[in-house]
Amino acid sequence: MTEKKKILEIRDLVVKFTVRDAQLTAIRGIDLDLYEGEVLALVGESGSGKSVLTKTFTGMLEKNGSIAEGKVIYKGEELQNFNSPKQWLKYRGREMATIFQDPMTSLNPVLTIGTQITEVITKHRGASQSEAKQIAIDLMERVGIRDAAKRFDDYPFEYSGGMRQRIVIAIALACKPKVLICDEPTTALDVTIQAQILRLLKDLQKEYEFTTIFITHDLGVVAQIADRVAVMYAGQIIETGTVEDVFYDPRHPYTWALLSSLPQLSNPNEDLFSIAGTPPSLYTKIAGDAFAPRSPYAMQIDYEAEPPMFKVSDTHYAKTWLLDPRAPEAEKPSVIHNLHEKLKKVHGADAALREELANGE
Repeated sequence: MTEKKKILEIRDLVVKFTVRDAQLTAIRGIDLDLYEGEVLALVGESGSGKSVLTKTFTGMLEKNGSIAEGKVIYKGEELQNFNSPKQWLKYRGREMATIFQDPMTSLNPVLTIGTQITEVITKHRGASQSEAKQIAIDLMERVGIRDAAKRFDDYPFEYSGGMRQRIVIAIALACKPKVLICDEPTTALDVTIQAQILRLLKDLQKEYEFTTIFITHDLGVVAQIADRVAVMYAGQIIETGTVEDVFYDPRHPYTWALLSSLPQLSNPNEDLFSIAGTPPSLYTKIAGDAFAPRSPYAMQIDYEAEPPMFKVSDTHYAKTWLLDPRAPEAEKPSVIHNLHEKLKKVHGADAALREELANGE
C-alpha cells in the first residue's frame, strides 16, 4: 500500500480576533495534517472554529483576525507569512478553492452564470473568451446542469437552490484546485438535493483527484463521505482518527455527546439527547479541558490542567485525561454502544430512500 503524501501541515496554530477592544482566541494551538486524495471532515458545534481554521489556508480571515502564532505549510510554503493579495492569488482558486454554505451569497445576482464561471477561467487559466465559454459549458454539464449551453446566459435567480450550489461547485473546480474546502455546502438544501450534491462531490473527487476538507455538524454526512475525522471544540481539535476510529471507538466525552445526539439513534418515545450547557467564552483564557463544565465525566484535573493529545492507535488520537493510565475507567453512553450495527441498519434504509429520491428528480 502506497503511503499518502502530506500536502498541508498546521503546527501550533493560534488565531485571534480583535472585537470591541477585546481579544478573542478562535483557534487555540491546533496541529493537523492533510494528506493527498483524502476526505477530511471537520466536525463540531457552531462556533468551534471549523470555518476560521480553513480560512487561514486561503488568506480569507476577516480584517480583524490574524494568525498570532504557528504555521500553515502548504507544499513547503509557509502561508502564514503571506501579507498581500498578490501572494494569495496564485494559491486561492488555483491550489485551494472553497464552496460555501449559501450559494446565493457566493454568486453575483447581477451577472449571468456564464460570466461568473468564465471570469475565473480567463483570470486563472489564461484562456480566451471562446475557450473559457466552452470550458464553462463543459463544467456545467459535468455538475449536472441540463441544457447547459441554453442556461449559460441565465441569472442566479433563474436557478433553483440545488442548481445554484452545482454552479458554485463548477466555479470552484474551474481552476482545477488541488484542495477543495466544502464549508457546509448541503446545510441549506433539502434531503433529496443534499443526497445529489454529496454524490456529485464524491464522483468529482474521483474524476479530478482533489483533496477534500468537508466542514459539517452533520455526523450522518460524515459517515457517508469522509476518510478521516477531526472533532473540534472551543478552538481546538480534541479527537482525530479514521471514520471507523471516531464512530466506533470514540474516546473523548465530547465526541460521545456528539454521537449520542445523532437523530438516527433517537427513540420515538424519548426526547432527543442534547448536550447540556454552552461552550466557553473564547475571550478569556481557558484552564483545563474546555469541555469539563459540560461533561458528566469530568475529574478535578480537567478543571486545572489542559490534557495532552493521547495516542490511541497509529491513526487515532484524543485530547482527554480519561486516557491517562491513572484515570478511572469511564463507560461511554449506552446509546452509542454497538454504534456500527445501529448505523448500518439506519443508513442502509436511509441510503436506499435517498437514492430513490435522487433518481426521481
